[in-house]
Amino acid sequence: QVQLVESGGGLVQAGGSLRLSCAASGRTFNTYAMGWFRQAPGKEREFVATISGSGSRTYYADSVRGRFTISRDNAKNSVALQMNSLKPEDTAVYYCAAERLSSWTASIRSSDYDYWGQGTQVTVSS
Repeated sequence: QVQLVESGGGLVQAGGSLRLSCAASGRTFNTYAMGWFRQAPGKEREFVATISGSGSRTYYADSVRGRFTISRDNAKNSVALQMNSLKPEDTAVYYCAAERLSSWTASIRSSDYDYWGQGTQVTVSS
């Protein structure tokens, strides 16, 4: 069982930056791929970024590639999402998710992930 708690959301102007963090429980954190998803009002949850258990591999949605960076610290059981050059269309609730690994496949489907945090709101004003 893994428990995930996100933090770091807030209100920011377009062009600004935010850093989201996700703290995970458990002693086998490096055996999970971690992902970030987001859900805007009236829209389906969408993939943002994922990182392998070791942190050596990452994959991003086209909409955020070059602006967002996912990273993890396995010693601290945490994963982060650095968001730069934010746009109003980035406004959403952002969720951290964990996927039990057999081999990393850069999962972009929410159904591939086994555990979810409660979400943190990010609002980007124009």
